[in-house]
Amino acid sequence: MERTEKVILTNMCIVYDGSKILVQEKVGKGFKGITFPGGHVDENEPIVDSVIREIKEETGLAIKSLELCGVKDWLEQDGTRYMVFLFKTNRFSGTLQSSEEGKVFWVEASEAKKLATMWHFEEMLKLAKSGDYSEIFLDPTDNWKPVLK
Repeated sequence: MERTEKVILTNMCIVYDGSKILVQEKVGKGFKGITFPGGHVDENEPIVDSVIREIKEETGLAIKSLELCGVKDWLEQDGTRYMVFLFKTNRFSGTLQSSEEGKVFWVEASEAKKLATMWHFEEMLKLAKSGDYSEIFLDPTDNWKPVLK
């Protein structure tokens, strides 16, 4: 049995300030909608360093004291596993600025669900808030239904 598999590593971070969360209106690359900022882990890059870099690039904020909330993962049609490491923090500095990845802005967490959000936004927020779960697995055999584990 093969013990290795092709994996795409990515990250997202929920930056919060009191009751507000930082969201991004993604544009391009087939994406459209509100989500959390983040991106790909570069080759040989530590995962925590990657999320710090991505948040700086996409929001202008320098984040620290990250807490790993869990992972979101699924299998692509070619068998590649796609993994999103989800972090959260309320420790940041800098001036908020949007990037070519999309507009970033603060929104009340309770109001975020009313926005046109991207794929499984609500489940990611639940994963970060509850502490009861550590993974969102998207089941391709059940119409990509998210399963919190």
